[in-house]
This record gives sequence, C-alpha cells and structure tokens, in this order.
Amino acid sequence: MALSATVSQRKRVKRKAPRGFLKRLFKRQKPHLRLETSCDLLVHLNCLLFIRRLAEETRTDACKNKCGIIKDQHVLAAAKVMLKKSRG
Repeated sequence: MALSATVSQRKRVKRKAPRGFLKRLFKRQKPHLRLETSCDLLVHLNCLLFIRRLAEETRTDACKNKCGIIKDQHVLAAAKVMLKKSRG
C-alpha cells in the first residue's frame, strides 16, 4: 500500500524540450542573430549532454575520494576538469 501511494505523488517527467523558452531567450539576448529552426533543439541537447558528462565525472571523482555521497566539492572539481577539456 505504501509503495503505490509514493508512486502516485511523483511528478511526471517532461518528454519535450522547452522550445518556446529557448527561442524567447535567444531573441532577448541576441536579437540580431538569425537562427535555424532546429537550433534550439541542438542547444538543449548540448546542455543535456554536458549535464550527463558532469554527472559521470562527479561520480568518478567521488569514487576516487572513497566517498559514498556526492558533495559540492566533487561537482566543482569535475566542472574544472570538464571546462579544461572543452577548451581544446
């Protein structure tokens, strides 16, 4: 009984990208840019891939420190490594 009660209280995961929000944000920040129709989807995908890579790097950093809980220091260390890698 308790299991079904907790499942019903969960929020539903959105399956769609926030296209309207991203388009509006681009227009406000850079109104002079002419973007393709699928540009907002590529930006959203890039953000999701970055967050996934950050989570994996954070997990490995926490395992190196033999810590079972991911802390903010692990995220900051992983972000520094990822930003150095992305510079090229």
